[in-house]
Amino acid sequence: MATEDRSVTRVVCVEDESDMIELVKLILSKQGIEVFGAEGGQAGLEMIRNRRPDLVLLDLMMPDMDGWEVYQTMKADPSLANIPVIIVTAKAQSIDKVLGLHIAKVDDYITKPFGPAELIASIERVLEKSRTPHTH
Repeated sequence: MATEDRSVTRVVCVEDESDMIELVKLILSKQGIEVFGAEGGQAGLEMIRNRRPDLVLLDLMMPDMDGWEVYQTMKADPSLANIPVIIVTAKAQSIDKVLGLHIAKVDDYITKPFGPAELIASIERVLEKSRTPHTH
């Protein structure tokens, strides 16, 4: 494939469970979204740097490098800082994590288990926001 089709929305899903990556691929491919799965934070960062996605779905709880570290590394890198991030958290995670998300200005977050409609709605909302020029 010599020329890349940049009209296709690309999402990197950083998640330590391969089942979740497969589920996200299944849901989003029906929407015509290309999904690249990365197992774990280190692999995720590498994939984000290589693929330059339109959006990142980022699980918070990962053994090697958690979602926070990935997020902070992205925000500290000028070439990655503008890529929107949707954080995926488990229902049981404490409220201070979620409050932290607001303070950290993540674009959105969804809790597991989530349904296809919820995932798609979140992605559409965030992409819409990222494509609209910011007016201050």
